[in-house]
Amino acid sequence: MSINIVINVAVIIVIVWFLYTRVKPVKGVKNLKPDDFRNEMKNNTKRILVDVREPGEYKRGFMKGAINIPLSQLEHRLAEIPKDNTVLLYCQSGMRSKNAAKVLSRSGYSSIAHLHGGVSVWGDKLIQK
Repeated sequence: MSINIVINVAVIIVIVWFLYTRVKPVKGVKNLKPDDFRNEMKNNTKRILVDVREPGEYKRGFMKGAINIPLSQLEHRLAEIPKDNTVLLYCQSGMRSKNAAKVLSRSGYSSIAHLHGGVSVWGDKLIQK
C-alpha cells in the first residue's frame, strides 16, 4: 500500500470526523424549529432567552426579551443565566447557539433548547436597537 493512499484515507477520516462533530445533536438539548421556539417562548414562564451573537449583530436586530451574551463571552458570564430556568438560545444560523448549548450542558444546565437555523429562518421581525 502506498504512503499516498494512507495519507488520503487519514485525511478523509479527519474530515468526516470534523463534519460529524459539527452536525451531531447535543445530548439533552432540544433543536427547535421556529414555530416550536415561539411556543416555548410564549408558554414557558420560567425561561431565559439568550442571543449568543456578537454585540454588533445583536444591535442590528434581536428577539423581544433576549439578553446578549456572545458565545465568545459565555463561559465567563454563566452566572447571568439561572440554572433553574429553561435556556433558549439563538444566533444567526444555529451553529453558535448549538456550541453555546454544549458549553451550558457541560456546565450543569439541564433544560436547554436552541433555534435550529437561527434568526435566518426565524421569519418574524426583530427589534432594532
